[in-house]
Amino acid sequence: MAAAGAVARRRGPPVYSQKNITSKKKYDFEDILEERRKASDLRYAMKCYTPVVYKELSPCKPSAIKTVVLQSEQVQYVVRQLSKETGESPDIIQEEAAEILDEMGHSMHMGAIRFFAFTLSKIFKCLFRSICVNEDGMQKLQQAIQEHPVVLLPSHRSYIDFLLLSYVLYTYDLALPVIAAGIDFLGMKIVGELLRKSGAFFMRRTFGGNKLYWAVFAEYVKTVLKNGYAPVEFYLEGTRSRTAKTLNPKFGLLNIVMDPFLKREVFDIYLVPISISYERVLEESLYACELLGVPKPKESTSGLLKARKILSEDFGSIHVYFGQPLSLRTLASGRINRCPFNLFPRHIPQKPSEEVQEFVSEIAYKMELLQIENMVLSPWILVAVVLLQNLPAIELELLVEKTVWLKNVTQTFGGFLDWPDNLCANKAVRSALALHSNIVSLVNGQVVLNDKEMGPGAPEELVFKQALAILLCGSYRNQLLNIFVRPALVALALEITHSSRKEEIYSNFAFWRDVFSDEFIFFPGIPLKDFEEGCFLLTKCDAVQVTPQQVFVTEKGSVVISFLTAMFRPFVEGYQLICRYLSKEANEAFTEKQFIFGVRSFTSQLLEIGSTQCYEVLSSDMQKNALASLVRLGVVSRRKMNDGFTYSVNKETLNKIAGMLESRIPVRKPMAARL
Repeated sequence: MAAAGAVARRRGPPVYSQKNITSKKKYDFEDILEERRKASDLRYAMKCYTPVVYKELSPCKPSAIKTVVLQSEQVQYVVRQLSKETGESPDIIQEEAAEILDEMGHSMHMGAIRFFAFTLSKIFKCLFRSICVNEDGMQKLQQAIQEHPVVLLPSHRSYIDFLLLSYVLYTYDLALPVIAAGIDFLGMKIVGELLRKSGAFFMRRTFGGNKLYWAVFAEYVKTVLKNGYAPVEFYLEGTRSRTAKTLNPKFGLLNIVMDPFLKREVFDIYLVPISISYERVLEESLYACELLGVPKPKESTSGLLKARKILSEDFGSIHVYFGQPLSLRTLASGRINRCPFNLFPRHIPQKPSEEVQEFVSEIAYKMELLQIENMVLSPWILVAVVLLQNLPAIELELLVEKTVWLKNVTQTFGGFLDWPDNLCANKAVRSALALHSNIVSLVNGQVVLNDKEMGPGAPEELVFKQALAILLCGSYRNQLLNIFVRPALVALALEITHSSRKEEIYSNFAFWRDVFSDEFIFFPGIPLKDFEEGCFLLTKCDAVQVTPQQVFVTEKGSVVISFLTAMFRPFVEGYQLICRYLSKEANEAFTEKQFIFGVRSFTSQLLEIGSTQCYEVLSSDMQKNALASLVRLGVVSRRKMNDGFTYSVNKETLNKIAGMLESRIPVRKPMAARL
């Protein structure tokens, strides 16, 4: 305990503060679709668009950026090195670099931008009731863009995220961002080039050991950033989250955009965390199917056209929250010594030092935690949480009662709720059920999941349908887990610790935090502060009393503790089942693909005979996260092979961890907490 405290103290101030938690969130949002419903979309698309730019630099055309990149010292250095290594002519390697740039590079054409402005206005008005943007955040962003280069870091839950952000910036007459997009979009005829002409640049999913591609890509991003004529936008998560849980950050692009500052090529860079919250996600059914092993459809223009049938559906509202722009210079002050960067020529690629890697990691997690903090939660999210704890059905009146109770807990925990002030609780819940009628139904006064709509079928078909419905509902529950994870893990620790001693409760908390560190976002190296944060939130709702040596559950707190524990039971039981599979079924060596297939087959059989009700273990997201966790815990070893990785189980360690999991909380069917 003391050691954990020492680590926490060395890390400096906590990521969150009690002041932030206790302050009530009141943000003024503007619905930018309101004006679009009243005025001409054509006039909006053809408006005079003269965005402000970074004050110290002149705008640079995309074609000029390509020339700068190809002639840069870094690319020329790599060209010379590769020529020496391979014996290839520098001219041929230079041509290859030019081809990479042609494939990668963005362009900006007002015709394409105005086309998207007009088309997206029509589409968004069909799909969404409102697109709400915090005006204060837009004002701060406008100021930041004029002062220093800006990096936009949005959450990633839907394909439309980058279109949406560009649409918002166009609406506010701000410079459109240059956006990192997957190379898959180039396979979409016409659409891919339209995206390129609206600011998208295309990166390959993996670079492998391609030194030339990495050099060209890194120099391209840094050149765009240093020229400052447009913000750079990318997703820390790397890909869309299929579960609505924030994914652990990827550090490659963040390393690249920090490089000009660390090498003193720019005075400062602003990092802007952006939270995009969907009341209903467009791809929700597609995501659930992907998690259950249905192959992801390839991006194509024909697929996009087929998807136009969704224009007749209602997807509720979107909230886009632009966070406070954070100065990289301020974040690095007293934390990073930039002097060593003067010891080497800037153009020679250098592996980041351990100090820099740690700093980049901390910044990435800080940005993601800020994204989570400012996510807007809809009433449906609370309904989904209650419903999943009361399967197979719950009476509407009881659902409303429990949802109102959960609303109060959520607000106490600092959740940012978009609760309709003009509706009573019953109408708010009914409205949420109506919006998500594809997931739930109201039948004879009871709310049930739509898992039987295809009628009777084979046992494996019934399992798939039930799992699909639960994963759909679970993706919305997960948005609350992002907020509740610390107090919920304290609640879990309290329920399984056979004493009130704070040190023992913390030990159990730290165990679960470690186990689930691939499922949820925790700032690195501060488990004690996370524990204190969880305890503080539980004291706010009078669930526990905390003394220097002990933590007591209050008389009314047992309800909260049981509810929070039940929220996490699918993850606990899922990991237990995966350990059971590895113990009984796994071969001596296996690939990730074999592991996923094996777990899915093993648990499907248990579900068919009713030995478990944990359908969420069928999710490939949980399976992959559990595998990563078990590798980290030493239960599974991973070895690099020519065609990927192979895994093998350490049976002794597995038995130890499995025993710890089983002893801490027994496998059983989730029970609803009585309110």
